[in-house]
Amino acid sequence: MKTLMGITRFIVGALFIFSGLIKANDPTGLSYKMQEFFEVWGVPQFNSWTMALSVLMIAFEIIAGVAVLLGWRFRLFSWLLLLLILFFTFLTGYAVLSGKIHECGCLGDCIKLSAEMSFYKDLVLLALILFLFWKRGTVTSLFAPRISMALLALTTVLSFWFQYHTLKHLPVMDCLAYKIGNNLPQLMKIPPGSIPDSTVINFVYDHQGKEVEFDADHFPANFTDSAYTFKKRYDKLVRKGNAEPPVKDFIIVTPSGNDTTLALLAEPGYSLLMFGQQLYPHADLATWGKALKDINRRAREKGIPLYVVSSRTEEANEAMKQAGVDIPVFKGDAVAIKTAARANPVIFLLKGGTVMGKWAYADFDQVEVKIDHLP
Repeated sequence: MKTLMGITRFIVGALFIFSGLIKANDPTGLSYKMQEFFEVWGVPQFNSWTMALSVLMIAFEIIAGVAVLLGWRFRLFSWLLLLLILFFTFLTGYAVLSGKIHECGCLGDCIKLSAEMSFYKDLVLLALILFLFWKRGTVTSLFAPRISMALLALTTVLSFWFQYHTLKHLPVMDCLAYKIGNNLPQLMKIPPGSIPDSTVINFVYDHQGKEVEFDADHFPANFTDSAYTFKKRYDKLVRKGNAEPPVKDFIIVTPSGNDTTLALLAEPGYSLLMFGQQLYPHADLATWGKALKDINRRAREKGIPLYVVSSRTEEANEAMKQAGVDIPVFKGDAVAIKTAARANPVIFLLKGGTVMGKWAYADFDQVEVKIDHLP
């Protein structure tokens, strides 16, 4: 039994640490996933809390995993683990039963799990944690209390520091479709061999004051134009396919309303795109605005075009005015921008639509250095 407890503790602790570190690489992604749940539940007013909740939840996952391995204060952490896995199981169970959320974000964007796979994973973890909870009184700490407390304190500091670093400087491991080396025009195309959605055309008619619905192969035997009054027709999804491009809704629109996405991505040579959402007001505008001014000057000397893409063009224009730069501002899809730019703002260096580099606003000083080394 002692050996089984040891193996179970190792599995549970390691899984929680691994899951937490994967999400700590991109806390913004978990924040967006929380917003998706809140939108589905009809409580979008909680969206402003998701980043703080994301950081705290990720840190707790890592700390709890380390505590399980150490065996320190196991009675307390067995309760906390049980409550946490019950909460996760509820979320993934809801995603499966409702069908409204297809991915729970349990392992971030680096290891994507369907809602069903995430639910089964949580059920297995729940069984393991219930076993640990049952035998919680038999667990002893691996080290003296002071050493365990010191290790947990170090874990806490590193958990928050790593998340602060990734939020400030972009994920250490980029698992998104906009990562360096990817060609965006190619990723905007549906992959060859993909299976499209399977649909049937359904008709809705009024018959004797009641709505009846049927497809083209199942018309009622007594159907006549006089007895049935047409109301509408629509495409009903029968089987979901996978014919979706990795990069979706990536659209850049000029102030006059023209779609210039492919034209910008097809520009010969290098180009710079700065993506951002709420650019004004922005707490660090004075700092990155000065760096942007230097980048713009050096880019013009090199003949490299620089554009700003935001879903909030008025705020972006005001930010450019405050920074004292004359840079064209284009409109983009908010979801696509949040996916492409995990910080606010982020500069992309492109060549023929291929991402050659990307920098968060805290690293804008590196962009000018990169420009200087371009041929």
